[in-house]
Amino acid sequence: MSYWECVKAKLKYPLIRAGLEVTALPAVRALFPAARGRGLIWTLHHVRPDEGKAYTPNAYLSVTTEFLASAIEESLAAGLTPVHLHDLPALLADPNETRRFVAFTLDDGYRNNREFAAPIFRRYGVPYTIFITPGFVERTRSMWWETVEALVASRDSFRFDFGAGDEWVQCRSHPEKDQAFDRLSAFIRTVVEDEAVERLDACARAYGVDPLAIVEDLTMAREELAAYAAEDPLVHFGAHTMTHSNLCRLSDERLRYEVDASVETVAAYTGNPPRSFSYPYGWSSAFCERAERMVAEAGIPVGVTTRPGVLQPGLLKRVTSLPRVSLNGYYQQRRYVRALISGVPFRLLH
Repeated sequence: MSYWECVKAKLKYPLIRAGLEVTALPAVRALFPAARGRGLIWTLHHVRPDEGKAYTPNAYLSVTTEFLASAIEESLAAGLTPVHLHDLPALLADPNETRRFVAFTLDDGYRNNREFAAPIFRRYGVPYTIFITPGFVERTRSMWWETVEALVASRDSFRFDFGAGDEWVQCRSHPEKDQAFDRLSAFIRTVVEDEAVERLDACARAYGVDPLAIVEDLTMAREELAAYAAEDPLVHFGAHTMTHSNLCRLSDERLRYEVDASVETVAAYTGNPPRSFSYPYGWSSAFCERAERMVAEAGIPVGVTTRPGVLQPGLLKRVTSLPRVSLNGYYQQRRYVRALISGVPFRLLH
């Protein structure tokens, strides 16, 4: 990572926090009443108590139950009507419908969603969608971001081949660990993903980290999903591809498999066909029209990205690529939820 990349990375979160602080002010939100649109879709991953780990580069993916409850309360206080994600297209297209809506979604199928998030959603009677990746359920695909965290956190150094032969990666200090994490993350995103994940998994195993054991510990198995679907009428399970790969970097044949097979497999797990789809990673370089087309051809009425934004009328033309707003573990403040619901941060970005 270059000097300026390091500077940019260090400034990112303070700048976001400063922006949220400003837009949390009632006077600022009042300047842009139209920015709130028709509501929004929340993105979550882990919902669990703070584990108190010393090194947590994936902390942005985890929120506490208290913060989830705060996000629900703020959504209700803002006048948003909680609905299932897959009901949004019809509701937004109804000319007689004037309500604003909120949909809660959780990616990857973590076990803590059932243990900690589900009771919160039941307390408030809020429907929600969990996106499932069968490769995680079957313990055949590792979660590379969790593997990298475990490897870097447990070592002072390790050897890895980034493409020019084995080299030592130093990770004694916190800054060195951050640099190692960022470098491995960039490697996954720039090399053929299957090969990169396989190489990372082999490295982790050589240093005593079992990538698939991490997946087994964190994510629900098929029996758990079946029981969950039967016990909770508020939950819906959507598709999230077979292997959580960047769809834009796949051949048409592989992309078709990732979409169609995941839809069929999730239906087999839960007894209900998925009616929504989440694109892995979901940012601009991981979402493309090919993927959107194949999701639509699979009969899925709604798809979601991680591109931030609220629900605006023009989005009805592209209901298989709706934006979502992250409930980020680095910003677990009730006032930040109010700021995001207002839509002002996204108006200012544009």
